[in-house]
Amino acid sequence: MRPVVPQRGGGEGAGERRRACHPGGMARLLIVHHTPSPATQELFEAVRAGATDDEIEGVEVTARAALAATASDLLAADAVVLGTPANIGYMSGALKLFFDTVYYPCLNDTAGLPYGLYVHGNNDTAGAVRAVEQIAEGMGWARVRPPVEAVGAVTGEVREACWELGAVTALAAAGEV
Repeated sequence: MRPVVPQRGGGEGAGERRRACHPGGMARLLIVHHTPSPATQELFEAVRAGATDDEIEGVEVTARAALAATASDLLAADAVVLGTPANIGYMSGALKLFFDTVYYPCLNDTAGLPYGLYVHGNNDTAGAVRAVEQIAEGMGWARVRPPVEAVGAVTGEVREACWELGAVTALAAAGEV
């Protein structure tokens, strides 16, 4: 089932320009994740399931562990989903390293990039969300949905929210949102 989402303004054409250089004109969604726990793995799998739903056509989905994702991966993407645990009130060191690695090489070429975020914490997610959103804002990215924040056990509602996040961000990669 395709989610109903509001249209986002600004940045029109940016995805089209990036897609034009992809073989076959296929849009690309990059999922950059750090999944050290069963809870973050559940969230990641739900995001991937939404992004690869059969009703979403024309989007190639690539998942990279945060420690393996590169500037080239990001530059090839038409949208990105970021996933992290909240560690001591902050994003994971792995996701922070990803940002440190890609910030300057990608800063000018990814402005307007649609992005989504999911975070899991045992007690709180606010600091991790704030940190990721500040960096994404600094890079000029466009959030497609509010972050999915999960505290404690992963519920069906959280899994559904992650599925929707993956689907909506894949649609954004294709220029449909």
